[in-house]
Amino acid sequence: MTLQEAARILTDRRSVLTMLGASALLGLPELGYAGAQIEEPLADAVRNAMSAAVSSGDPPEPVFADTEARLHYLRWKVEMNTRLVARKSDLKTLQHRDEFLQTLWYNCKRAKLDVAMVLGLIQVESNFRQFAVSSVGARGYMQVMPFWARSIGDGDANTLFQMKLNLRFGSVILRHYLNLEQDNQFMALGRYNGSRGKPAYPDAVQGARRHWEFSV
Repeated sequence: MTLQEAARILTDRRSVLTMLGASALLGLPELGYAGAQIEEPLADAVRNAMSAAVSSGDPPEPVFADTEARLHYLRWKVEMNTRLVARKSDLKTLQHRDEFLQTLWYNCKRAKLDVAMVLGLIQVESNFRQFAVSSVGARGYMQVMPFWARSIGDGDANTLFQMKLNLRFGSVILRHYLNLEQDNQFMALGRYNGSRGKPAYPDAVQGARRHWEFSV
């Protein structure tokens, strides 16, 4: 990285912090530091499958193959709750954190996503702020772009601030990008951020991922 690039990144981050402070003072949704997913044409079959996935009324109730799998999940949830508290996230209450973690786990397993990677993505995208809005309009925990509400949802971008819907949209979109990139996480994460082929964003997510790994 050159000195000029480092200076530009520092300036960008200071600008973001300034905007965050202004948002708080004005009572506006907190700004997220996110890139811009690119709206790409979807084949009808893909659009229909994604639309069905985000509109499913299934409750986020995890299903386990055996008792040990359920115990692993419960241990994971206790540990992740502790880590969220340590981060002083906007998930203030135990009930809110429990609901968030259960919904996240359910959607990750449903979409065959690595839970630690998705937590890393959320950390980078919104720092666990439910009402974060990026400079390009991406919304919520997983910074979902409004065009997705029109493309595969009911058209109401405001619903992307709802925790369960945001996590479901984000998981379905990330799975879509992984499918496009044949499970190449580097390229799929770049698509998610609108910076396909560039290392900064995938590296940031994978770096954050390490904070959320769990193997006990």
